[in-house]
Amino acid sequence: MFYSTALKRQLAHRHPAVFVMIAGLAAFVAYGCVYAFRKPFTAAGFTGLEIWGVQYKIALVIAQVAGYALSKFVGIRLISAMGAHQRAGNLLVILAIAALSLLGFAFSSLKWGLFWMFLNGIPLGMAWGVVFSYLEGRRVTEALAALLCINFIISSGFVKTVGRWVMLEKGVSEFQMPITVGLMFLPALLICIWLLEHLPPPDAADKAQRNERKAMSAADRKTLFQKYAPGLLLLTGIYLILTIIRDLRDNFAVEIWTELGFGNQPAILTNTELPIALLVLLSLGAMTFVSGNFRALWINHGIVIGSALLTIGSTLLFQQKMLSPVAWFVLSGAGIFLSYILFNGVLFDRLLAAFREPGNAGFLIYVADAVGYLGSVLVLLWRNFGRSELKWVDFFCDLCLYGSMMIMLLTLFSFAYLRRKRSALSNTL
Repeated sequence: MFYSTALKRQLAHRHPAVFVMIAGLAAFVAYGCVYAFRKPFTAAGFTGLEIWGVQYKIALVIAQVAGYALSKFVGIRLISAMGAHQRAGNLLVILAIAALSLLGFAFSSLKWGLFWMFLNGIPLGMAWGVVFSYLEGRRVTEALAALLCINFIISSGFVKTVGRWVMLEKGVSEFQMPITVGLMFLPALLICIWLLEHLPPPDAADKAQRNERKAMSAADRKTLFQKYAPGLLLLTGIYLILTIIRDLRDNFAVEIWTELGFGNQPAILTNTELPIALLVLLSLGAMTFVSGNFRALWINHGIVIGSALLTIGSTLLFQQKMLSPVAWFVLSGAGIFLSYILFNGVLFDRLLAAFREPGNAGFLIYVADAVGYLGSVLVLLWRNFGRSELKWVDFFCDLCLYGSMMIMLLTLFSFAYLRRKRSALSNTL
C-alpha cells in the first residue's frame, strides 16, 4: 500500500479539531463500508423460506451472529495482541474473506447459505477492533469514537436502504443483493484504510492523560481481568443486555416497521436513525471536555442509567398509544445506542485511563462483545422455538422494558464497586 511520510507528518501537526475531523471521518467511512459487507442481507425478507423448522431469515441472522460471536472470542487474543504494523493487512484480509463469503451466498443453496453467512461473520467481528485501535488512547478519543460509533446507528440503516433500493429498483435478487451492495462501497473503504494508516500515533500528552496503550500478552489479559473481575463482570452483563436489544432492533427493523405499517418506506430505515446519531454525537463528543478520568467514568454510569429510563419511558408511552411509532422507535433507540456506544468507544478507554492500567481497550471491548453476541444467538433461538407467536414489535417492547430495568440495577452495582476500588487505590498511594 502506497505510504506517504509527508502526509503523516502533516497530520501530526494539525489543530486537534482538524485532526478529529480527518481521523474521525476516515474511521467513520471505513467502518460504514464494512457494514456494507455485513448488514444488507437483513433488508431482505426471504418470505416463505424455512430450513430445519426455522424461518430462513432468522436462521441466516443466527448463522452470521454465531460467526460474529466466535470472532469476538478469537478477537480477545488477536485484537489485544495486534501491533500497529498489522492493522492494514488485517483489514484487507477481513475484507477479502467477507466478500468471498457473500459471493458464495449469492449462488448457493439454502443450506450452504447458512455456511456462507456464518463464515461472513467470523472476519467481520474483528473489523471494529482494528479500526478502533487507530483511535484509542488519545485526548480526543471520545470525539473520534463518537464519529466512529454512529456507524452503529446510521450505517446499518443506510446499507439496508441501499439493499432495498437495489432489489426494488434494479431487480437484484435477495441472494445477490448483499455482494452487490458490498462492492458498491469497496473503493471508499480502501481509500479510508490508506488514510487511517497515515494517522500519527498518540503523542506524549495523549499518553500522559490516557496512559500508554500497548499490545497485551495472555498473562497481561489474565492479570487485568482478575484485578477488576467483579466490576468487569457487571459491565459485561450490562453490555450483554444492550447487545441483545440492539441486535434484534437492527436485524429485524424491516419486520418491526412492516408490523407498524411502514413496510413500503425503505427510507425510514435511515431517516429515523439520523436524530439518534446527532444526539449520540453531541453527547459523546462533549465527553472530550471532561479531563478527569474518574469523573468521566462516573458520568458514563449516569448516562447508562438515564438512557435506560428513556427507553423504559418511551416504550410505556408507546404501549399506551401516547407516543407515535416513529417517535417511540427514535427515543427508545436513543436510549439503547447512547449506552451501547459508550461501551464500544468510551467507557473502557476511560476505565483503563482512570486506574492507569497498561494494555488496550480492545481487549475489554472484545470480552464484552463475545458474551453479548453469544447471548444474542441464544435469544434468537428462544424467540424462534419458544415465543414464535409474539409479534416482533411486542417482543422488542418486552426486551426494552425488562432489559432496561436489569441494566439500571447492574449499573448501580458497577458504580458502587468501582467507587470502592478507587478508594482502595487512593489509600495505597
